Amino acid sequence: MIRIEDLSKTFSLHNQGGAVLRVMEGATLNVEAGECVGLVGQSGSGKSTLMRMIHGNYLAASGSLVVAGLNLVTAQPRQIVALRRHTLGYVSQFLRVVPRVPTIEVVAEPLLQLATPAAQARDRAAHLLSRLNIPQRLWTLSPTTFSGGEQQRVNIARGFAHAYPVMLLDEPTASLDAANREVVLSLIEEAKARGAAILGIFHDEAARDRVCDRLVDVTRFTPGLAA
Repeated sequence: MIRIEDLSKTFSLHNQGGAVLRVMEGATLNVEAGECVGLVGQSGSGKSTLMRMIHGNYLAASGSLVVAGLNLVTAQPRQIVALRRHTLGYVSQFLRVVPRVPTIEVVAEPLLQLATPAAQARDRAAHLLSRLNIPQRLWTLSPTTFSGGEQQRVNIARGFAHAYPVMLLDEPTASLDAANREVVLSLIEEAKARGAAILGIFHDEAARDRVCDRLVDVTRFTPGLAA
């Protein structure tokens, strides 16, 4: 589902005379259906950069990055938008939503974009919000007013609303209490069981040990850090 070969990334420093900074070289990894792979490496080694490249936020300098048959290095923007809508889910650490949109609509939105009947989409959203212990009295409010922990759980519910074949998870259990952490780990296990290919960053070592089938150290792809 994810095929990465000899991938590289550079940044141009326009405020420093156009100097080019090499941040990744030779990145190679695969993630199969039903597998969860964890990215590890010291801070600044490129874990988040690689995730953003896979999601299409950063453009690679060279190499091949294929997600569900689409090479993101050469893909058109409309193809990346379609991939995100149908195939590639991303649970980031931060919730970014339009103000004043009710929480249940925020969670249901990925399904509504796929023309899922509104009642069915909201039922799925309600199920996930309940499971993640978001009180029903909050569902009609905007999550922009919620605590950080509540926003994180809304973000997770939104990310798991649609059964994405490929998922990117950026520290999904960070700062969660034991009960909600268990819910999130169960959601990941269920996604693996239905065949999702999952790539994640997990600083929670116990969570990583539980859900990850193997780990990839991105330090070896980072110029100046690779041994």
